[in-house]
Parts: sequence; structure tokens; C-alpha cells
Amino acid sequence: MYNQNELPTATAKEPPVRIGGLFILILETITLASGQALAEEYRRDYGRVKDLYAYNPWDSAAWELRAARRDDRTAPAADRKQVADALLAFNKKIGNANEAIRQIERLQDPRALVLTGGQQAGLFSGELLVIYKAVTILHAARVAEAKLNRPVIPVFWIAGEDHDFDEVNHIAYLNPRLETEKIVLPQPGKNRTSVSRTVIPDWEPVLLDLEASLLDTEFKTALMEKLKKIAAESPTLTEFFARMLAWQFGEQGLVLLDSDDPALRACERDFFRELLTRQPELTDALLTGRQAVERLGYAPQADVNPDGANLFLFDEETGDRILLYRKDGRFTDRRGERSFTLEELLTRLENSPQDFSNNVLTRPLMQDYLLPVLGSVLGPGELAYWGLTRSAFEAFGLDMPILIPRKSFTLIEGTVAKHMRLYDLSLADVFQRLEERKQAWLKEQDNLGIEETFALAKERLREDYRPVVELVSSINPGMAKLASVNLMKIMEQVEFLEARSTEAYRSQFDASIRQWDRIGMSLYPGGKPQERVYNLLAYLVKYGNSWLWELTDNVTEEWGEHRAVYF
Repeated sequence: MYNQNELPTATAKEPPVRIGGLFILILETITLASGQALAEEYRRDYGRVKDLYAYNPWDSAAWELRAARRDDRTAPAADRKQVADALLAFNKKIGNANEAIRQIERLQDPRALVLTGGQQAGLFSGELLVIYKAVTILHAARVAEAKLNRPVIPVFWIAGEDHDFDEVNHIAYLNPRLETEKIVLPQPGKNRTSVSRTVIPDWEPVLLDLEASLLDTEFKTALMEKLKKIAAESPTLTEFFARMLAWQFGEQGLVLLDSDDPALRACERDFFRELLTRQPELTDALLTGRQAVERLGYAPQADVNPDGANLFLFDEETGDRILLYRKDGRFTDRRGERSFTLEELLTRLENSPQDFSNNVLTRPLMQDYLLPVLGSVLGPGELAYWGLTRSAFEAFGLDMPILIPRKSFTLIEGTVAKHMRLYDLSLADVFQRLEERKQAWLKEQDNLGIEETFALAKERLREDYRPVVELVSSINPGMAKLASVNLMKIMEQVEFLEARSTEAYRSQFDASIRQWDRIGMSLYPGGKPQERVYNLLAYLVKYGNSWLWELTDNVTEEWGEHRAVYF
């Protein structure tokens, strides 16, 4: 989550840059604090935290070095052809574009590398930050391919194995009353199984809610028809999510991967065996990583449990995804209700590798084993917990990849931009001090001097009442308190009248106040960056796809920067 105490500041790092001819003007670069201290240090002063990571993404030599180390065939790795076949089958199933299919075919080249990043499968693609992660993956892959003169394939890793359905089953939108409302896809059943294994029996209610929330525009009919077609072809939220990303980015060559794909699980079998049989080494390595993070003064962003196996197992009867622990030489669930020997798990792995999955600390290792990863695009929280894993990479003969902070954006529509100019507001003003600026503006509109007049009246009342207090106190000292209470009630009535007078006067400025509120709720709703609240579809229905394609085509190396994008 973003920490509101770590406020953003605006900088003018370059003159205005226009991309495309019609839709977008990128006007200013913003430094936006994430609330993750380690991630902030990574972006601002990499040298201070370099011991937790392997490569500086802003150093061109690091890309060459990482590529050379990936060429070392002694590191453990999955069978490249088997992985490519699994990716090909999944991407054909979701109808990904020919450009993405060609990217998978390039994976057969032994010199080919992968630029990856991922997210859980969110409803209707989730928050805008998911889209920006995909954009950053595409940008980084193109930059790397140009730097290294070798194939670099963009892969979006869908964390379909995750089981927290309530975290991904909704989107928020801004309603006409300038309030955020949610559209929610109810979870079918109560099992804690993966999102990729949760079948959605009926998409119609959530599609109807979405249709009602979207403005009636020239793009709406086609947009809804496309989403209904995707729904009809998607038995799960993961497939819906994958088809949406393929629709938006497939022609740009983005390859989609479902981490819960049984065909990929078969490719991962050997590394799961390593993780199971070398549990003490894994734990020691992660504890070493935690100590390294703490020595630098940061709080670990993921739990490193000395008794944790850092792996999940799907229950054969219920389908629940169970986090494994170690106890008395066996593997158990948290409550000890299920128990397995190492031999039992290894036998099950041999027969059913799809029954196993990673947690946040082993997923980076598995990703590097499965794919020839050059670099991985991460958000602030991910950057922070990846700082725990370098020793684990090394313990398993792997090399931590280049970690690239994802780009982020704030979309500023024409009306909002006009109102910002009207009130002389920068984006930093909106993020930092919007309410303060609004109250100051309202005060400036008070040409009757309401605040000053009432302040003077209250001061005179206090002064004129002082002799009364002194008089009654001389008659009976016990009456001094009564006099004070009486004065307080009089002042309360005056302040009530002041509040009503101010409210009545400010009602003349209701339209202006609504403009101020629209600015805040559009760009920084509820004290959170827009990209962590709103969904892509509200912008597609107004402006179509062209602006997103232009944004994707505007390749830069500004890793981790936040930019204001003006329509």
C-alpha cells in the first residue's frame, strides 16, 4: 500500500513530450513515494542496497553481464522445448495474436532470453497498475533486445496459482456522485483453491453491472461485445484475464503464462524436487536474506518462518491450497491436521506435479529455473521482498536476474486538466495538499469577510462578558463555573451561526467544489494513486485503444518513474 505520510513531489526533468498525434501529451515526471522504504532506496540510491540484489538496472554493463551468465549452461534449467510447447498451447487456447506466437517460437533459439513480470488474475484485468506492468515488460524487452542484439521475449506471468479470490474478484469505478463503487464477482463455492481452478458458472451478472457503470459512448457497444465474447470462451477468471491482456497486447508480442498450467508444472518437477529435498538449505538461505535486509535497517516484506517449507500443496479431496510447514521430520499444514513424509511428497510429485505450487519466496527461483530470465519487472512491494532471496538464488545454483521497477502513470482527462489549470494545481498539489488548497481557495472567495467578522464578534463577546464573570464570582465564588458554562453556550451558538452562514455562502460555489472533488477523486481517490484503484475499461469506453497503443509504443528506459499522461 502507498503510505500517505510519504508524499510525492513534482519535478520538471524534461520539456513537454508529445507522443502520437491525437491523444496523449506527457507533461511532467513525478516522484511518487511508494511507502516501501527498501524499494524507494533501490530507485534512489541503488548503491546502498546493492548487496541485496545482483544487478543495477540503470547500468548498461549489467545487462551484458546478466546475459553472459544466462549463457552458462551449468545452472539448473527446465527443458526449453517443453516450456515453449506449454506456452504455445496456452497462448493458442486464449487466442493470442500471431505476433505473440512468433515470440514463443523464438524461444527455441538458444540465445533467446526472457523479460518477465507478473500479477494475479484480476477481474477485467484488475487495476491500472497491471496494464502498466505489461507496458513496462514490453518496453524493457525492446530496450534489452536493442542493447544485446539477441532475442528478448516479453512474458507476462499470471499468478493463477494464488488462491485469494477476494483479492482479485472486483474492480472500482467513479460514479456520477463522485464516489467509488465496486463491481464484484462472487466466489463460487468456499474452497481455497487456485484462481485458475475456480470455474465461474455465470459471467452475466458482473457483465451487466459493468455495462451499467460505463458511459454511453461510440466505443461502448463494441467493447461490451468483445467482453461478452471473452466471457463465453473463459471458464475461469485466469482465462478471462489472459484473453484481455492478449487482446490489448498480443499484437505487441506479449506472451501470456499461467503459473498453474499443468503442462508447466510438469516442466517444474525437477526443481520442486530440489526445493523439497533441500529444505534446510532453503530455510538457511532465506534467513540469511532476512538478516541482510534487517542489517540495512529495513523491515522484511515477507514472512520467513524457520519452520516454513515455502511451498503449497493442493488437497486431493477438497482442492484447497495448503501452505506446508515442517514439524518433527514431516510436512504438515498450519494446524497439523494433514501430515506427509518427504517420500510421500516426492512420490506425489512424480505422479502429479500439478499438486504443488510456490509461495512468494520460491516463485522467483522457480521463474528463473523455468525461463531464461534476463530481467523481471517488479512493483514496490515485490522489489522489497525479492531483497530476501539473493542467498536462495545462490544456494540453488541460480543467479538473481536484473530487477526493473515498473513504470507508473496518472491519466488526466481533458476536463480534469482544465480544472487543474483553472485553480493553478500541479499533480503534486493534487497528491499532497488538495484539501488544503481547496480550503484556501474558498477562503479567498469570501468577499464578505465572514470569518473575520465572526472572529471579531467572538472576541468582543469574551471581552464584554468578563465583567459579568467577575461580578457573579464576587457574589458567590461557586457561580464562576456557571458563568463560564453560560459563556461557552453563547459561543457555541455564535459558532453554529458562523458555520451555517459559511455553508450558505459557500453553496454559491457548489459547482466549483464539485470540480475540486472531481480532480481529487479522478487522480488520487481515497488518498491512493489512481493506478491502484481504477480499471482500464473506464478509459477504453471513452477513448478507445489508440492512447494505450501510443503509450506502449513510447519506449523509454525510465524504470520506476511516474508520469502524468494528459489526454
